[in-house]
Amino acid sequence: MRNTENINNIAALGIDWIGLIFWTKSPRYVNMNPAESDGLTNHTIRDAICNISAVKRVGVFVDDTVQNITTQVRNYKLDIIQLHGNETPAFINNLRAKLQTEANPDIKFIKAISVTSDEDIGKCCNYENSVDYFLFDTRCSTVGGSGIKFDWSILNSYHGNHPFLLSGGIGPDDADTISSIHHPMLAGIDLNSRFETEPGMKDVIALRKFIDKIRTGNNIK
Repeated sequence: MRNTENINNIAALGIDWIGLIFWTKSPRYVNMNPAESDGLTNHTIRDAICNISAVKRVGVFVDDTVQNITTQVRNYKLDIIQLHGNETPAFINNLRAKLQTEANPDIKFIKAISVTSDEDIGKCCNYENSVDYFLFDTRCSTVGGSGIKFDWSILNSYHGNHPFLLSGGIGPDDADTISSIHHPMLAGIDLNSRFETEPGMKDVIALRKFIDKIRTGNNIK
């Protein structure tokens, strides 16, 4: 997210986490210049994010540098790092050590796993000692945000020790299907492109209806 009014309206829905994209090739890239972000300066956007006390801030990075990630953790008071590229366990361990020392001692990590088959789920074992959560997204030609689902029955092949988030094309009509998923490690759902009026702008009404339905029909709280 990158619009101050939209950020505040979505935070008021009682959501748990807000995502900020720090990948320069994304249409949702946070560090837009004023002309590209409806006249809002980066400082204004940063203030809106940092002033939200009840919502955790997730920074999404793709094969970025340790220095840039550290800078954004400080600038936006990030609570969670989501790594959506080809980051290795060694890289994540080194990054965690630096962030815990220099930016946020309680920082958490999510590793995104692109999924098309059971074999993709098996890649999680490489990261068991490096991250706190996994995020299962649809494998596509882009880095997430495709609006396309993968076969959610593949989730049954996950037997890891860390909670996971479900991502990939979740839309307003999926509440009942998600409510029928009872995997013990499902911790939450990532709502993105199909709840947008444009990249980076969430549809508040659609999200409110969906969240209310999910919370009454699922063990995701």
